[in-house]
Amino acid sequence: MRCVLIGLLVTTALAAPGWAQSVFPVAPAEPNAVTVAAKGDGVADDSDAIQQALDRARDKTGHGLVFLPSGTYRITRTLVVPVGVRVYGVGPRRPVIRLAANTPGFQQGVSTMIVFSGGDQYNVGKVPVPVPTIVPRDKIVRDANSGSFYSSMRNIDIEIAEGNPAAAAVRFRMAQHAFLSDMEFRLGSAFAGVYQAGNVLENVHFKGGRYGIVTEKTSPAWQFTLLDSTFDGQRDAAIREHEVDLTLVNVAIRNTPVGIEIDRGYSDSLWGKDVRFENVSRAAVVISNEKNVFTQVGFENALATNTPVFARFRDSAQTIDGRGKAYKVASFSHGLAIPELGQMGDYATQADIKPLRSMPKRRAPAIRALPRMADWVNVRSLGVKGDGQADDTAAIQRAIDGNRVLYFPTGFYKVTDRLKLRADSVLIGLHPAITQLYIPDDNPRHAGLGAVLPILETPKGGDNILSGLGLFTGRVNPRASALLWRSGENSLVEDVKIMGGGGTPTADSAPLYTRTARSGDPIADGRWDAQYSSIWVTDGGGGTFANVWSPNTFASAGFTVTNTSTPGHVYEMSVEHHPRNEFVLDNVENWEFLAPQTEQEVGDGPHAVGIEIRNSRNLLFANYHGYRVTRSYAPQRSAVKLFNSSDIKFRNVHVNAESGYASCDDEGCGTFLRASKYPFDNAIEDVTRGLVVREREFASLDIGAADRSIAAPPPSLAGVDKLAEGFWSISGAAVDAKGALYFIDRRFQRIHRWSEGKGLEVVRDHALDPVNLAIDASGDLLVLSSLGAKGAVYSIDPDGPFDKVKLIEPTPVRRGAKATTLLPVNWWNNGEFRDQLDHGTYEFTTLAEMFAREAGEPKAKEYVSPDGSIALPAFRVWQQGPADHVGWRWSNALNANGLVGARPGERLYVTNGSENLTYSGMVGAGGTLTDLKVFANRGGESVAVDGQGRVFVANGQVFVYAPDGSETGRIDVPERPLQILFGGPDKRTLFILTHHALYAARP
Repeated sequence: MRCVLIGLLVTTALAAPGWAQSVFPVAPAEPNAVTVAAKGDGVADDSDAIQQALDRARDKTGHGLVFLPSGTYRITRTLVVPVGVRVYGVGPRRPVIRLAANTPGFQQGVSTMIVFSGGDQYNVGKVPVPVPTIVPRDKIVRDANSGSFYSSMRNIDIEIAEGNPAAAAVRFRMAQHAFLSDMEFRLGSAFAGVYQAGNVLENVHFKGGRYGIVTEKTSPAWQFTLLDSTFDGQRDAAIREHEVDLTLVNVAIRNTPVGIEIDRGYSDSLWGKDVRFENVSRAAVVISNEKNVFTQVGFENALATNTPVFARFRDSAQTIDGRGKAYKVASFSHGLAIPELGQMGDYATQADIKPLRSMPKRRAPAIRALPRMADWVNVRSLGVKGDGQADDTAAIQRAIDGNRVLYFPTGFYKVTDRLKLRADSVLIGLHPAITQLYIPDDNPRHAGLGAVLPILETPKGGDNILSGLGLFTGRVNPRASALLWRSGENSLVEDVKIMGGGGTPTADSAPLYTRTARSGDPIADGRWDAQYSSIWVTDGGGGTFANVWSPNTFASAGFTVTNTSTPGHVYEMSVEHHPRNEFVLDNVENWEFLAPQTEQEVGDGPHAVGIEIRNSRNLLFANYHGYRVTRSYAPQRSAVKLFNSSDIKFRNVHVNAESGYASCDDEGCGTFLRASKYPFDNAIEDVTRGLVVREREFASLDIGAADRSIAAPPPSLAGVDKLAEGFWSISGAAVDAKGALYFIDRRFQRIHRWSEGKGLEVVRDHALDPVNLAIDASGDLLVLSSLGAKGAVYSIDPDGPFDKVKLIEPTPVRRGAKATTLLPVNWWNNGEFRDQLDHGTYEFTTLAEMFAREAGEPKAKEYVSPDGSIALPAFRVWQQGPADHVGWRWSNALNANGLVGARPGERLYVTNGSENLTYSGMVGAGGTLTDLKVFANRGGESVAVDGQGRVFVANGQVFVYAPDGSETGRIDVPERPLQILFGGPDKRTLFILTHHALYAARP
C-alpha cells in the first residue's frame, strides 16, 4: 500500500500546474557535484543558498557541477554562474527558479535573474565592461567573452510573476560548448526569457513575455543555434535580434505579432529549417538593411498558418505574402546572390511558396532523447576507475560488452587501445572538460606508422549515442583518432569536446603545451598535424552531430567524412586550430552543415583551409562562419576549396577576420574594435575549374552539375598590368608629388618605392615595424609604426642617409591649422562586448550611429610632420597581451590598409568594413569626420578618387562609380585588391596593391 501511495503522490506532483517532467528524476552519481541546500518552498528567499553552491562548484581545473533538487526557489537578486560550471535540475519534477511578483530591482531597464559570467581571458585585471543588467546594480560582474566555455543549465524552469516588466530570465552570452536545454520560461509580462544568447539552446519553450529572446551577437561573434523549441504568446515578437548568426531547426512560433525581428539598422545571417509560424499577425520575419551584404536570410521547409505576411522588409516596406491560410515555404533566400563561380553578386529575393490544404504534423526532434535514467549503468560500479592513473581500457570494454547504456561520472579515464562499441551502445557524461577518455602520451599502441587506432569505434549502421564526454588523443600519438564513426542515420554525437586548444584540463595536470609563443595556442612540444582526424565518419556512417567542438592542433583535421551517402546533419560545430584542414569531405553525399564554424589561430593556422570538399555532391552549407583571428599575419587564399565536386548549396556565408575586445589601460577601460588585414582572400575556390568567389559575405550560391558550362564575366573596364610580385603582403601606400609609389611589406619591415623610371626599389628595411605611410610637402615620409606601447610615428627622407630617423612626438591638436589631416581609408566599428540596447527606450544603437560617433570623436593630440604640412591624429591604441615590444596593438590607424588626407572643411571618402559601405565625410578639427553620407553600397578594403571625380572602391574587385554614386563599371584584378590609389607622373595610374603583387591600371 505504501508503494502505491508514493507512486500516486509522484504522479500527482508531475501533473500539477507549472511542473514539468524531469529529465533527471534522480541525481546522477557525481561525488564532486555541489548540491544546492535551500528550502525550495517558493516562499523563502533562496538567493544566497543557490549562489553559495554556484561559487563552490569550480574545481582546480576551473569547472564544476551543481545539482538543484526538485522544488520552487524564489530569488530576489541576480544569480551569477561562474564560467565552466554546469547546473542541472534533479529530482522527480523539474525544479523552478521563480521571481516573485514586484521583486525590487526588476521594474526598469533590463534586469537579469541569472547571468552566465566570463573569466579574465587576457589578464586585464579590472572588469572593463561589467554586465549592466545585474541586480543590485552596484555588483561588478565580468561578462562572458570569447573564452567562456562549457557553462550550461539543463532541466530547470524559470517563472516570472507579474510586476517585473524589466525582468529577463537568463543572460547567456557564451562562446563554445555551452547550452540551455530542457527548460520552460513562463514569462508573463516580463521583458524576455533570454537576453543575450550564445552557442546552443535546445528543447526550450517560451511562454508569454514581451519577447522570448532578445540578443545581439554572441561573445565571440560566432553562431547561435536554436533546436527543437517553441514560442507562444509573446507581445511584440518571439525573437528580436541582430548579428547573432541565428540558426533554427524544428522551431515553432505561435500567437505573436512577429516571429523573428531583425533590428533597425542591422543585419543578420538567419537560417531556418523546419520552422513553423502559427497565428503570426504582422510578419513571420522582419528584415532590415535589405541591401547590405551582411543581411543573409534563408529558410527551408518553413510552414505557416494564419500568417498573412511571410517576410516584411523594414526599409522598403515591401512584403513577401503567404499563399492562403496555410502554406509551405519550400525555400526562401534574400541577400547578395552569386550567380556562379568566378562572378560577383547582386541583391535578390527568391521565394518558393505554395498553399497547403492543412498543416502537417510537427517533425520529429532534431536531437533524439537520451535513454531514461533507469537504464543508465555507472561505469564505476563495473570496476572502471577514472582516476587518471589506472588503465581502464579492459574494464570499459567489458562494460560496453555487457551493458547498453553507460554513465561516466566526472574523471579522467585512461585508454590505451581502441574501445569497440556495440550496435546499440550509449555513452553519457555531464561535463566534457572533466569527464575525459584520454590516451597517455607516447602510448606504445599508437606509436609509429600504422592504421588509425581510435579511442572509440562504432559498428557500421550502429544506433549509437555519444553525449557529454571529452576525448583526448594525447600530445604524441601518431596513430590516434578520437572517434571512428560508422553508425547510421539515427545515431547521435552531442555535447562532445575533442580536447585540445582552449579550455583543456589534462589528466597529468601539465599544460597542453610547454613551450610558449605569441599565439592563441602556443607551440607544442609534440608535432602538430601528426595524428589522424579527430572525428572520422566513414564507411557509410552518418547521423546527427550537434554542439561538438573539435580544436585539437595535433590532428590532421577536426572533422572528416569519407565514403558515405548516409545522411548526416551537423548543427553548431566548431572545428578550429588545425594547421592544414578543419573540415574534410571526400566522396560524400546527402549531408547538411548548419552553423559550422572554423577558426585559424595565428600560430597554428596561417595556412589552414576551413572546408575542403573532394569528389562529393548533394551538400548544403548554411550559416558557415570562416574566421581567422585578428592577430593573423599570413595571407591565405580561400576558406573553402572544392575538388571535383558538384551540386552543393551555400547559404549565408560569412568569412571574416575582425572582432572586438574589452581591455583596460592607463586611460581607462573600454572596448577596442579591430579588423585584421588577413581574412581569407576568397570565400570559395573551385580548384578543378580554377574559379574563385571573391565575395566574402553572401546569401546564396549554387554549385551546379559537374558538366555545366560557366559564362565568362563581363569585360573589365580597364586592363591590369603586373608591376612587381613576390611580396608577403603589401599595403600602407602613399604617392609623392612626382607620382612615385611608396608602400610597405610589413612582414619583412621593408619600405618599397616603385616609379616608372626605376621600377621597384627598397627604400628602408630597418626593424621599425612600419605600418602606414604618408608623404609631406617636402617629400619626406611620415611613417606610422606599431612599436611602443601606443605605437609611434617617425619621419625619414627616402633619398637621405639610411641612419637618419626623426621621431615625432604627439602634440596637442592645433586649432585652425590648415595642414592636411590623415585618416584611415578603411574603418571597422562595431559594438562587441557592449550591450547596444538602450535600456530606457529599448532601441539599439545602429552600426551607422556607432560609426558616426567613433569617427566624430575629436583627438586630443596629433603627429605633425616636420614641415607642418600633414597631421596624423593620435588615435587611441589598444593592446592585447604583454606590455612589451611583441604585444599586439590596434587602433583605427594601425588597422587601416592605408591613409587618406584632406584639409579641414573638405570632404573625403572612407569605407567602413563593419557595414561594407563607402562613405563621404567632412574633415574637422581634431581629426573628426562628420556629416557622413553613404556613397556606395560596397566597401571594406580601400577607396580612391581620380581627377574626374570618379570613385573607385576595392571590394573583391575594383568597382567604379560616377560622382553621383551610380556604378559605371568594374576593374577585375587577378588577386584580391587591398589598397588602391592614384599616382604616376600624370596621376592617372591606378595602383592596386594585393598581398603578393603590385598591379596598375589606366581606367
